[in-house]
Amino acid sequence: MPANRRRGEIAATIAGRDCVLCLTLGALAELETAFGVDDLGALAERFASGRLSARDLTRIIAAGLRGAGAAVSDDDVAGMTVEGGVAGFARIVADLLKATFGDSGETRPDP
Repeated sequence: MPANRRRGEIAATIAGRDCVLCLTLGALAELETAFGVDDLGALAERFASGRLSARDLTRIIAAGLRGAGAAVSDDDVAGMTVEGGVAGFARIVADLLKATFGDSGETRPDP
């Protein structure tokens, strides 16, 4: 299934498989809880800092996969690999946040 950027979807290859990721409202609500913030503005500010941990990358990618319908846990994602290692994960997160929040340049984590 190809990704539809107009719906906030992105395509990525994770663990050797082509995947679609999408931060739906449910996925964003999940991330609000995980990051301990009260609203989308605070969540976007958190992401705009560009300072994301490996756990943060895992949570965001897992939420994006679940938002697109995959049945994966954060622990499943933590054991997955992508081309480029942690920088590859950071690129996927940056692309997903860009598709979700727009191209302001403020939601791009440093790879």
